[in-house]
Amino acid sequence: MAEKGIEIRLDHVTKRYAGQKAAAVDDFSMVVPAGEIVVFVGPSGCGKTTTMRMINRLIEPTSGTITIGGEDALKIDPDDLRRRVGYAIQQAGLFPHFTVAQNIGIVPGLLGWDRKKTSDRVDEMMDLVGLDPGEFAGRFPRQLSGGQQQRVGVARALAADPPVLLMDEPFGAVDPITRGHLQDELLRLQNELRKTIVFVTHDFDEAVKLGDRIAVLGDRSTILQYDTPDAILANPADDTVAGFVGAGASLKALTLMRVRDVELGQAVTARSDIAPSTVELGDEKWLLVLDQRDRPSRWVQRNELRRVTSLAGAGRPVQDSVTLQSTLRDALEAIVNEGGRAVVTGGRGEYVGTVDLATVTDVVQQRRANS
Repeated sequence: MAEKGIEIRLDHVTKRYAGQKAAAVDDFSMVVPAGEIVVFVGPSGCGKTTTMRMINRLIEPTSGTITIGGEDALKIDPDDLRRRVGYAIQQAGLFPHFTVAQNIGIVPGLLGWDRKKTSDRVDEMMDLVGLDPGEFAGRFPRQLSGGQQQRVGVARALAADPPVLLMDEPFGAVDPITRGHLQDELLRLQNELRKTIVFVTHDFDEAVKLGDRIAVLGDRSTILQYDTPDAILANPADDTVAGFVGAGASLKALTLMRVRDVELGQAVTARSDIAPSTVELGDEKWLLVLDQRDRPSRWVQRNELRRVTSLAGAGRPVQDSVTLQSTLRDALEAIVNEGGRAVVTGGRGEYVGTVDLATVTDVVQQRRANS
């Protein structure tokens, strides 16, 4: 049974560096509720990363108190504390000469787990983040894509089952589509694990998508507003927060709704090893081809279906898809990329349905009518 998240409390925490007149973080107080994702968002240099790193004492606070699950973090041995708090960073920070399995097993090894327990945990974590242990365990980081590296980074951070996970712009170095999928994966994992997560980003859209609560920070980590995404979008505390929200708040509101909240459509589907001549499209113009694990792979148009002898290489690849955890804003982007309809997948990449422009438009109209 995975260990659930615990409360983090920061009371009047300050960080001053020698030779600097102003504090880097000045009198910061906040309660991070157990089992929630709290996102720190703010401009570069405002102190958000410094604040987060004081939680696991990668940076030592100058004054104030930090408690994790009621325990004074400043009285815990720093190395022991860091082994008990998961930490994931941008570009994963993997050891290049360690395999994927060795990278994930680092903290369990430091904690003295035996070889079998560590190996079992590595396999479990790889499966959890969607990487087949048989295919990826022996690879080195250079043999992975950016998105795969970030998945390994998250698996490593969770390997010792910490109640707290700190994430410092972990998805900032990957392309937008991969970033969206990694965000969805984090939300799926959080739905299962209910860790306490502090997440740092400069991207307000990412904060709205991921956060149960958002802390909008100004200079020296001054808290400009700390509230739910819905509340911040509806009522920014001041002009600075309104600047983060920016134009198009109604479009950003689509980030508050998930694909799982709307009624999905269904495409006509067939496995790639089925004979094209046996497929019945009915009134549909397109066939969605699935692989042997029911993952969507290609779209084949009716006219082409009559000419091909195999579905394996027919039509065009599925370029973009969303998951049940994706936001309707993600869905809208995928719909545009896919030409009017986006594929929706489940937790292991399997096909579960489709979402189209009419569905998203209806949601926007309903929201306007109710506002």
